[in-house]
Order: sequence, then C-alpha cells, then structure tokens
Amino acid sequence: MNVSLYQAAAALSANSRWQDVIAENLASGSVPGFRKQSLTVDAIQSGLLPATGLNSLGSPQYFSLPKGSVSTSFASGQLDYTGDDKSAAIEGKGFFQVQLANGSIAATRDGEFQINSHGQLVTKEGYTVMGQSGPIQLDVHNRDPISISATGDVSQGSDVKGKLSLTDFSNPELLTNTNGVYFLADNPGLLKQPATGSVREGFVESANTSSLGEMANMMTAMRGFEANQHVIQIQDDRLGKVISELGNPGSS
Repeated sequence: MNVSLYQAAAALSANSRWQDVIAENLASGSVPGFRKQSLTVDAIQSGLLPATGLNSLGSPQYFSLPKGSVSTSFASGQLDYTGDDKSAAIEGKGFFQVQLANGSIAATRDGEFQINSHGQLVTKEGYTVMGQSGPIQLDVHNRDPISISATGDVSQGSDVKGKLSLTDFSNPELLTNTNGVYFLADNPGLLKQPATGSVREGFVESANTSSLGEMANMMTAMRGFEANQHVIQIQDDRLGKVISELGNPGSS
C-alpha cells in the first residue's frame, strides 16, 4: 500500500473542498447576513503502516490521512445604513427568527425585511418574520411610518404591532447551515438563550467575509493543490518504473 499516494489524494480532496468554500464566500460577499464558511484540516488515524506495522518497541505504527471539515464563523459583519425603516440589524449577539416555506423556524442575521401583500413583515425571500407572539401583522391601509425600536418593538405610527423574536444559542457552531444565511437549530446539543444584542433600525448587517482575505486563501489552496498533484505524479512515475523493471528483468 502506497501511503504517501493516499495521503496526497486525501490532501487534494481537502484542497478542492477548500476552493469550493472560498468560491462560495466570494460569491456571497454582498449578501446581507451571510456567515463565512471556513475549512479546517485534521489528521485522521487511518490504519497500520505497511510491512510489519510495528516500531522498534514493538508497538503498532499508524498512518494518518488529512480530512477537511467545514465550519461557520459567526463573527459580526459591518452594519450598513439603508435608510429603509423596515430594515433592521442586530448589534451584538443574537438572531432574528423566520418561518421558512416548509414551516420550520430558522435563525438569521439578515434583517433586510419587506411587507408582503397581506401586511406581514417578511424577508426578501418571502419568509415570515416571527414576533414573540407569532407573525408581525401590519395594516396595509395605514400610511403611518414603521419604526423598530432597539428592543425589537415594531410600531406603525403610535400603534405597536409586535416585537421581533430575538434569540441566541449556547453554541452557534452547532447550528445547521442551509445556505449561509439561514440556520436551523435541530441539534439536540443546542440550548436557546436570550439575545443580548440590540436592534438598529435602517441598517443591515453585511457578510462577515473579506474579498482580500478570500483571494489570499484561494492562492494558498491552489498552491497546496498543485503541490499534492506533483506528489501524486512522482509516485505514479516511480510505480511505473518499478512495474516496468520488474515486468522486464532482462532489460536491466
């Protein structure tokens, strides 16, 4: 078994996944509330070394393969002013809660809200924004301005229509990422807790990615990919030479 060949192939796979993650981060850099994806590489014990598989002390010698895993960064992004009284951003920790098309409740930092034809506060995808007592219902015939307080109270003129449902989690890294903007709390290890952040009306939170940083990561990933390609080519040439010489011993 050619361990170095397997290790290089596993590293190629990890570098390829890293490039996919970087491409997604770059493509979503202008999406409000997008959370950056990061790749970490761990050494996974995969088996015994060939031959005896024992070291000089008689203990088994194992080899490892690199394995990449993707995680989400929940660091805050920059708050951008929109001037739209329906937009909101959370300054600090916490998430808005919205109801997806399938009825499940998702957490998001994207506060680019709108009002649908039924007078409900919704996301730009049409998902219902949840208040503490259910969907926030506005009066489509009322021309009074909408305002959102620092505590999440949504008012239409002097009439309070509801309060945004803000929540936080004991370990946000356990949230299930659906598209980098909406996250599901379906992990049993997650515990909900009150959000400590405050709401800023007329702002949206930008993606927490950096185009410059992602381009630098892309160059590093490409160089790593090329280096492991070179290792595989060297091993392939060596195996080809061994097969050629062993298959034709009279030629040496």
